[in-house]
Amino acid sequence: MVAMSDPSPSSPAAADAAHRSGFACFVGRPNAGKSTLTNALVGTKVAITSNRPQTTRHTVRGIVHRPDAQLVLVDTPGLHKPRTLLGERLNDVVRTTWAEVDVIGFCLPADQKIGPGDRFIAKELAGLKRKPKVAIVTKTDLVDSETLAEQLIAVDRLGKELGFEWAEIVPVSATAGKQVELLADLLVPLLPEGPALYPDGDLTDEPEQVMVAELIREAALEGVRDELPHSIAVVVEEMLPREGRPADRPLLDVHANIFIERPSQKGIVIGPKGRRLKEVGTTSRKHIEALLGTPVYLDLHVKVAKDWQRDPKQLRRLGF
Repeated sequence: MVAMSDPSPSSPAAADAAHRSGFACFVGRPNAGKSTLTNALVGTKVAITSNRPQTTRHTVRGIVHRPDAQLVLVDTPGLHKPRTLLGERLNDVVRTTWAEVDVIGFCLPADQKIGPGDRFIAKELAGLKRKPKVAIVTKTDLVDSETLAEQLIAVDRLGKELGFEWAEIVPVSATAGKQVELLADLLVPLLPEGPALYPDGDLTDEPEQVMVAELIREAALEGVRDELPHSIAVVVEEMLPREGRPADRPLLDVHANIFIERPSQKGIVIGPKGRRLKEVGTTSRKHIEALLGTPVYLDLHVKVAKDWQRDPKQLRRLGF
């Protein structure tokens, strides 16, 4: 039942198998390692990561290309008990995604005992009768073998208690790269047969502007106080090549606004003498340049959008 790596090479029969393609979705409590796992499988950064829960707000699709298959990963926000309109909308996104994918991967961290949040999600999954469900025990590099074994048994028991069988139970460490390939090997047979859904070389279908905004938000989240992460939203207003530049020295002008909910939060984001905002700009600019493969001039402004998480009009304007 529990899948561990097999050192033996693939059989010739596997090479002749029909091509498969489809969508897999990672779910789990906030901060269960879903985005890190998506990035590890794709082999590059397509989802922002943070040690703060509830970082993901968009369903980011990462595309894994293999000779025998194309696996499209949908990285949803963490399912949680909502306290704001934004929270309710994020939960709606998760449930809609579950209905549309071919297989669901439930991420449970190895270093945390199964809690009420995990049971809440597992109960919802139990209602999806015909959908294959793979239990992924993440962050295995943080525990010893005994703790990992206990967690694997607990995960198996959780499925049985709720009346369903996991298609697979796979322990992985995305940061250490342990069993990530094996997870892909096990997800592929659960996909329908079919041709590739995206051109070879595509790693995500997120618009560039959305990814740039997410990289800025990731940098803005670093080291901020606990009450702030949910209050930060980023909108890229404009991305244009600088006119009059020689072809061998292009420059992309990116103008973006960082929105917070209250005037008192502005100082936290900007920092003394603008130092924090400068750090956010430097960090995110490096990631944006790596993503787009071109030098970038980044112009950042911090603006107040009062209580935007609770205001339907503001949520729409900020892309939710």
